[in-house]
Amino acid sequence: MTEQEHQRAHELGLEHSHDHAEGHGHYHSPEEKKRQLNRLNRVIGHLQHVGRMIEADEDCADVLTQLSATRSAITGLGKEIMNEHIAHCLTHAIEDGDTQSVEEFKKAIEKFF
Repeated sequence: MTEQEHQRAHELGLEHSHDHAEGHGHYHSPEEKKRQLNRLNRVIGHLQHVGRMIEADEDCADVLTQLSATRSAITGLGKEIMNEHIAHCLTHAIEDGDTQSVEEFKKAIEKFF
């Protein structure tokens, strides 16, 4: 796929691959990506709300409660991305014998937690 075709696929929300140096394709469905971005936007909204709470000198317990909810939302999004990666990207990497991607994913999980 040419760079122009690749960009057009992004613009149209079409499923396509991202080739990696290891040689396997990295696939994301437009629906899944949209769902993850929607969740991310909700997290951003939560964080912006925390900022407004701090600026308004709201009760610290309330700010901490909102931060806790935001952390839970981030963790949930991370789990969703991990599941998607295992179900699709990692499965393709294993089929292609790409052990480097498996190791990189293990490291990413360690960093996340």
